[in-house]
Amino acid sequence: MKVRRFLLRRLIFIVPLLLGIVFFTFMLVRIGGQDPVEMLAGPTATQAHIDLIERELGLDQPLLSQFLIYIGNVFTGNLGDSWISSQPVLDDILRRAPITLELLFWGVGLGALIGIPVGLRVAGRPDSWFDQCARVVSLFGFSIPTYWLGLVMLFVFFYLLGWAPPGIGRIGLVVIPPETITGSYLIDSLLTGDWEAAHSAFSHLVLPVTCIAIISAAPIIKHTRAIALEVYRGDAVRFARASGLPRRIVRRIVMRNSTVPVMTFVGTEITGLVGTTSLIEFVFAWGGLGQYGLNAIISGDFAAVQGYVLFLALFSVIVFLIIDLTVVIIEPRSSEAT
Repeated sequence: MKVRRFLLRRLIFIVPLLLGIVFFTFMLVRIGGQDPVEMLAGPTATQAHIDLIERELGLDQPLLSQFLIYIGNVFTGNLGDSWISSQPVLDDILRRAPITLELLFWGVGLGALIGIPVGLRVAGRPDSWFDQCARVVSLFGFSIPTYWLGLVMLFVFFYLLGWAPPGIGRIGLVVIPPETITGSYLIDSLLTGDWEAAHSAFSHLVLPVTCIAIISAAPIIKHTRAIALEVYRGDAVRFARASGLPRRIVRRIVMRNSTVPVMTFVGTEITGLVGTTSLIEFVFAWGGLGQYGLNAIISGDFAAVQGYVLFLALFSVIVFLIIDLTVVIIEPRSSEAT
């Protein structure tokens, strides 16, 4: 019952939040300084041609009318047409979203698999040599530019060592992609038993996933260490140590009490890395939603930009909703404070 009330409160809050994001995106695109009509019409277009494009796009109407029309189209699933791909924006997003999510979740999953245990370990032995090394590695992950990291990984592991395939997409040029089931070449090839495609898809995943794992592991190590240190200083751990409990039991208490804030931070990290993933996709020609959004921003494709930002907002809301529900299930007392 508590979970149902908590979910209802969250859903009530989500509706005005999404409306605000839609309005912000709508206004931001239109005051961005790029005129989509001029881009579509070209430098040799006549005034009659420009007026025709404005009428087709609805840009000849007042701004409020344009926004109301856009809101109505959004609720019916019409996000407009991309003038780059000449396809509906919603179709482009649905086709490319699984490609980006595959890269994002593998990378953040690997980063969390490394970062959380390391952060918990160094918190148990602060200022040790391992703690110092972990802090240096975390600082390196924080400071390194994403775009540069991808280029260096390609230069070293593809050009110099020849261990990795070139950054030309998600699968080899001579390998036939598997039948689309989930949108992930690796998972789809495993489901269909296409081992050649699975090997090629896995080899193309290694470098971009490693880049995202490095970028995500750094803040996870840092914040997990800070969270666990606070738990170690708490009354529960002091009482456990005073009672003479074994170190492994103390570590379990720390892990249990650190679960909720660490999960919340990892959820924040997932949503924050969507934009970062676009740079990795651009370097490795991944063809996902991040690369699509970046190209749309550079080209001034305002319909695609609006759809891209709206998807990011909706994705963030869903991720935080899942995290909140998980936290409420793990720690029911947290719902009483919200």
